[in-house]
Amino acid sequence: MSVINSAIQFFKEAYVELTKVTWLGKKEVVATTVVVVIFVIILAIFVSLVDVILSGILGTILNLR
Repeated sequence: MSVINSAIQFFKEAYVELTKVTWLGKKEVVATTVVVVIFVIILAIFVSLVDVILSGILGTILNLR
């Protein structure tokens, strides 16, 4: 029974903590989502460019031998 009581106590405390949370509004959620999507796109382009450059360098080095 102590496991069940501990689980119930945990969920009660979790609920109390969730009532203290300040949730973002719709505008903030949309704005941060747009920022994250743009950042991911920029990072993907950067990683792709580095991959192409390093592949070219490595291909040149290996073809010289």
